[in-house]
Amino acid sequence: MPLTTLCRFAVFALVTTACALGAAERTRITFLSTTDLHGNIYPIDYFTNQPSHLGLAKVATLIHQVRREEPELILLDSGDTIQGTPLAYYHNRRNNAPPSPMMLVMNALKYDALAIGNHEYNFGLGVLNKARREASFPWLSGNTYKAGTEETAFPPYVIKEVKGVRVGIIGLTTPGVPSWDNPGNYAGLEFRDPVVAARKWVQVLREREQVDIVAIAMHMGVELDLASGRPNPGQVPQENAAVAIAREVPGIDVIFMGHTHRDVPALLVNGVLLSQANRWGDRVVRADLYVERNASSGRWEVAAKGAVSLPVTASVPADPAVLALAEPYHRDAQAWLDTVVGEAATELTATDGYFEDNALIDLIQRVQLEAGQADVSLAANFNLRARVAAGPVTVRDIAGLYIYENTLVVIEATGAIVKAALEHSARFFRESDREKTPRERIDPRVPGYNFDLAEGVEYEIDLRRPLGDRIRNLRFQGEPLAPDRVLRLAINNYRLNGGGGYTMYKDAKVLHRSSEEIRDLIITWMERNRQVPVTPNHNWRIVP
Repeated sequence: MPLTTLCRFAVFALVTTACALGAAERTRITFLSTTDLHGNIYPIDYFTNQPSHLGLAKVATLIHQVRREEPELILLDSGDTIQGTPLAYYHNRRNNAPPSPMMLVMNALKYDALAIGNHEYNFGLGVLNKARREASFPWLSGNTYKAGTEETAFPPYVIKEVKGVRVGIIGLTTPGVPSWDNPGNYAGLEFRDPVVAARKWVQVLREREQVDIVAIAMHMGVELDLASGRPNPGQVPQENAAVAIAREVPGIDVIFMGHTHRDVPALLVNGVLLSQANRWGDRVVRADLYVERNASSGRWEVAAKGAVSLPVTASVPADPAVLALAEPYHRDAQAWLDTVVGEAATELTATDGYFEDNALIDLIQRVQLEAGQADVSLAANFNLRARVAAGPVTVRDIAGLYIYENTLVVIEATGAIVKAALEHSARFFRESDREKTPRERIDPRVPGYNFDLAEGVEYEIDLRRPLGDRIRNLRFQGEPLAPDRVLRLAINNYRLNGGGGYTMYKDAKVLHRSSEEIRDLIITWMERNRQVPVTPNHNWRIVP
């Protein structure tokens, strides 16, 4: 059964169960949940400077609407909150003195708790802890420990009493943080098995704290294909664990997921309700748990539960109070984005960058090669909508091309490692459906940001061949690239740490690390060279 169909079925089945309840004393506990807000407050796409139906200002309107019906609702977020937009970047990196704009708005909206996500660590512990101190609600993570101790680095849970019902809320963080971020950004911390942590804190909540409902807000999602049971590709160990926790940890009523940027209105696994509100504030999850009092024990018990995903649409107005709170941050970000750094002789887009060599992706490669004095560079097409118009090139254009806070790393790599990386990258295209076009063969389970392209070598991706043997005619400086040839390879820190399943770099010798984000390296390159190269060098191609 497709996931969307299963989700709709779960909502219907659970809600109709509620309608069949008898006359026992009962009430309803309502949760609202957001996730992966990634610094989105204003309903705008900063990279195009066009309106967009997302962000906390619009989410606020939906929250207020539900609160009019349920004033005592519980409002949660599942992480990746303070990073993502140019507004968030400008605050975190260029002017971190004022309060965090995300915390400012979330305080005003009266959030009850936040589960810490991996991108909270992108700017280091100083920025993370400053934002956390500025929040009027707890940041939770029950599986993040002070290294070498049994003491959690953050509160593992919080208890809220709503309508006389005790609700325990556990926070969990994906253990993949060390696979993606620089070690200094999480120094002194360990990220432990989320299933073990969930079992521990559920037991504490049920037995010691005597709660009636257990909810988990976690920065993890569904880890497998529910139809086949196979793990989703490209994950680091325990990166996502929603199904495992639902199956293996008794005593959980509802899990609010994140991290995977998926809309999951309602999914029932082993009696546990799972729900996820996509990303960027384009949806809000509403979950209702119907509880009734057990006549013999006097305790509240969950009798039925259901969830829906509320979309943020064009008809949802932005909340003026939220816009006013964020306006100074928005104004500063816009002024920075409008700074001219160079010019382009013709319009360039990244639209077809998955299927043919592209001048904008070549710009990233050129900067990495020059900044790292490298022989070969690998980079991904992070934003298919990236566009540079003919004429002045601004910081906005570069920010739209390189949307992540990655830093540059140069490693010592062999020809065999380069080929292994390209073979792993080529998993972006399904092995089946060989009669279809490359566009039709993209594997939806593999994010586009994990499809790396190379510069400094020439090669073909032969989709007629099986996975692991698709890279053909791999050449360096006009000659076949020998497996033992030693090269300086430029990649980003996310890849070095194994992000996207690129494990071939694990033991590589690091020759150079940049303290600047690659985005800033591109901006500096443009300020120095002024002109965007407009013609790709066609060093790779897909066959047939």
